[in-house]
Parts: sequence; structure tokens; C-alpha cells
Amino acid sequence: MAFQDRTLTCRDCSATYIFTAGEQEFYAQKGFQHEPTRCVSCRQTRKRDRSNGGPAGERTMYDAVCSQCGAATQVPFSPRADKPVYCAECYKAVVPRRTRA
Repeated sequence: MAFQDRTLTCRDCSATYIFTAGEQEFYAQKGFQHEPTRCVSCRQTRKRDRSNGGPAGERTMYDAVCSQCGAATQVPFSPRADKPVYCAECYKAVVPRRTRA
């Protein structure tokens, strides 16, 4: 499949940016289903903010009840009724660790 550079619009800053043929090929090789929605600058800012716990440097935690053992816990996302939430111990038991290739 031949890829061609495409012009996209950043969803955060509305700037246009080029999604290069090389980037598209990389995305295809990795099996990514969606093209990027943010420009490089906004992606870097978002990544930095996430690694620092958010724009203010503090991560918001939400109270939840573990779906497995019923223990009170806190999670870094807003729990939804249709998705299970696990405490740290149950999460380790339920979700397998990724193996490194």
C-alpha cells in the first residue's frame, strides 16, 4: 500500500499538520486503527502532562469499590457502572502482565 502525506487538523489547537507517509506506514505496522488527532506539539504537551499527573501536576483520584473483593479503593479514572474496577491486588491477579518480546 502506498502512503501519501496528508494534512490533518489538531483537535486541541486547531493547527494543521502533516501526517507523513512514513508516520502512516509506522501506524500501519503497529496495527494502529486511528490516525493521530493532535499535532506533534500537543501530543508532547499531553504526554508530559500525563507523566506529571496532569496539567496542575496532581492526579485526580476517584473512590470506587473493587468488583472482585468489594474493598474500597481509589482509581485515576471516573468509574462506570458497565466496567469492572479492581483494587491493586485484584488488578494484579486479573490482568496479566505484558510480556516483553
